[in-house]
Amino acid sequence: MQLQGKAALVVGVANEHSLAWGCAQAFHEAGAQLVLTYLNEKALPFVGPLADRIGADLLPLNVETPGELEAVFGHIERRWGKLDVLLHSIAFANKEDLHGRLVDCSAEGFARAMDVSCHSLIRMSRLAEPLMREGGSILTMSYYGAEKVVQNYNMMGPVKAALEASVRYLASNLGEKRIRVNAISPGPVRTRAASGLPHFDQLIEEALQGAPEHRLVTLEEVGALAAFLASDAARGITGNTEYIDAGYHIKG
Repeated sequence: MQLQGKAALVVGVANEHSLAWGCAQAFHEAGAQLVLTYLNEKALPFVGPLADRIGADLLPLNVETPGELEAVFGHIERRWGKLDVLLHSIAFANKEDLHGRLVDCSAEGFARAMDVSCHSLIRMSRLAEPLMREGGSILTMSYYGAEKVVQNYNMMGPVKAALEASVRYLASNLGEKRIRVNAISPGPVRTRAASGLPHFDQLIEEALQGAPEHRLVTLEEVGALAAFLASDAARGITGNTEYIDAGYHIKG
């Protein structure tokens, strides 16, 4: 699980409770050099001190803003001339679409959720490919609602299902260049993004009751899995969705 000499980009840190932050910490502890991104000026006071804590470069990135994604990868090319690890941990849905039934969601809202939550991974992978000259690891965050119907997960279920399918196809596209692509599927964690789901406390309680271990996973545990998948120790693993949810997904 050593990442010395590797360059990593972590997209999706919003604050110290973010899954992406748990992963960034684990990458740092394993020896990687990092770039973190922040969404906007409102997020900067929360993300800036975290970047300072691990000595990471910090850049703005809103994937809906033309040119910002290219600017991030341009910085990485100038900084290190390569990229070894990419962590994609962003998702978005309009509240009115997320809180309603899938059958009632708007075409515009569904398209926006797909663009930010799924197609952004494809765009990042396209930009990462030429920088991963000696292979690399691309990771994204999914959820059990991609596979099974989870009450109140609503339109994000199909969006995450598309994300997991994209992981498999990207793994196929990039495998000959030794670029591995995997999804991590944690159980519910009390992050700012997850708290936007309707009846989130109920989701937490169901996970506590339904998981064989009767607990929630921690940011540190998710980070440890990400660091393993980013490392050469996982060089034979690609195209997978790796669950880390205290066993909740086996309950059906």
